[in-house]
Amino acid sequence: MTLAVHSSTSFINIKETKGIKTPDDFLGMVSFAQTKPSCLLITKSSMQEAHLSHERVIGNPIEGRKNEKREKLHVLTTTHSNNSTAVPVFVMLPLDTVTMGGKLNKPRLMNASLIALRSAGVEGVMVDAWWGLVEKDGPHKYNWEGYAELVKMCKEHGLKLQVVMSFHQCGGNVGDSCSIPLPPWVLEDIGKNPDLVYTDRSGRRNPEYISLGCDMLPVLNGRTPIQVYADYMRSFRERFNDYLGDVIVEIQVGLGPCGELRYPSYPESNGTWRFPGIGEFQNYDKYMRASLAASAKAAGKDDWGQGGPHDSGKYNQFPEDTGFFQNDGTWNSEYGKFFLEWYSGKLLEHGDRILGAAESIYQGTGAKLSGKVAGIHWHYNTRSHAAELTAGYYNTRDTNGYLPIARMFGKHHVVFNFTCMEMRDGEQPQSANCSPEGLVRQVKYATRTSEVELAGENALERYDEGAYSQVLATSRSGSGNALSAFTFLRMNKRLFEPENWQNLGQFVKSMSEGGRNARCPECDPSRTDIYVGFIKESFYES
Repeated sequence: MTLAVHSSTSFINIKETKGIKTPDDFLGMVSFAQTKPSCLLITKSSMQEAHLSHERVIGNPIEGRKNEKREKLHVLTTTHSNNSTAVPVFVMLPLDTVTMGGKLNKPRLMNASLIALRSAGVEGVMVDAWWGLVEKDGPHKYNWEGYAELVKMCKEHGLKLQVVMSFHQCGGNVGDSCSIPLPPWVLEDIGKNPDLVYTDRSGRRNPEYISLGCDMLPVLNGRTPIQVYADYMRSFRERFNDYLGDVIVEIQVGLGPCGELRYPSYPESNGTWRFPGIGEFQNYDKYMRASLAASAKAAGKDDWGQGGPHDSGKYNQFPEDTGFFQNDGTWNSEYGKFFLEWYSGKLLEHGDRILGAAESIYQGTGAKLSGKVAGIHWHYNTRSHAAELTAGYYNTRDTNGYLPIARMFGKHHVVFNFTCMEMRDGEQPQSANCSPEGLVRQVKYATRTSEVELAGENALERYDEGAYSQVLATSRSGSGNALSAFTFLRMNKRLFEPENWQNLGQFVKSMSEGGRNARCPECDPSRTDIYVGFIKESFYES
């Protein structure tokens, strides 16, 4: 079983494979040879440099920045073509790219895969730098060696790297194919004090991420969570300073579950939540309850600080099944507005703290900063937008929940990274009142209004032409901000199947042309052909 990449100048040719027993044996026999292709598919690796191109106000993170001119500190330093509309494409690497032992997983396979991706014209790759791996052995004990090997490999092949500071656990969510918990010493602290993690109304604890309620409290071995995250990011900067802005062109700062700025309102582990449930509020740990009580007292409404809404339903209910989220529900009452402003405001403050720390650490390195926001598109066509509210986005028929987030990102010169770019309204079940297209339009408008750069991802693993065509359509500036970059989810054995690989090559080419062509021709006079035959199934574990 072989992997072959053909181009007009070279291809990966697998020599005699008799006697090969392991993937490493196989990949050790990769060689390069000249070939003249019989069919042609252009893919270009040089792309245009990406340029930095409700009204409800909650607390300090947002105020006074409507008309502020922002200095662009983090610019992509890669060289692209003269086409100003080109959108560089990155590909996410497997979640277990680095092993629990801190080593690069299957390095020979990774090397061959990176060669293939570069030949297809992608700009670079994205990798999660897991807190649970790097600082596993104790506070301030960082092991970056597996990531260092990957950085060198990317440099060798001319690929750029987006690195995610992943302060959340891996496992229990859509697409999670492995389990990487928080560092053992953190879990030990959680065991002693369960209120360190988010808690729902029934008392269910969620170990995905530390509750933002204790952001500024020294609850992690004498340090606050914000200090722990800052120390981690500072260690990364010190270890990879020579590569920042050159090979490592973007740092995506983890802000919550799945790395996203949100509450874990729709946890899939153990069947707790199923699409398209409304989710539940996550404000019942003692730190969040104390904050709510203090806010209620300050508002002169002590009884509003006893907990969250009593009529907001269960994880898998629909809005109309609840008193809070139904069309004329209490979400629109004086109490509902108070609670939702407090709940979403705490999330904004959390993002402001972490991104402020990241900005001070990476300023002047030449690497961009980005933050990720979830594409919660179900129940978007209802008045209350229930699923967005439980996640912490105060977005209803009357309030724009994404403008405050965009302005907070803009304060710190952070790229707004958004998901569900591949989804169409017509693909969703009517009963769920979904509108991923409407949601993307709203986010594009919010980022353009706030003068914030917008990048995108696909929410689910898809390799079909329909998904690619939708990304191409949303990448353009017709309905708001155009995309400055797109990161494809994800590199695995399915990506290298012949039809999927060809679709990727076509997509990368079209994005390099600013999304003008939904499809590219099968043959082209530049005589470049990219094709991956097939990969031994055991190479990538799903």
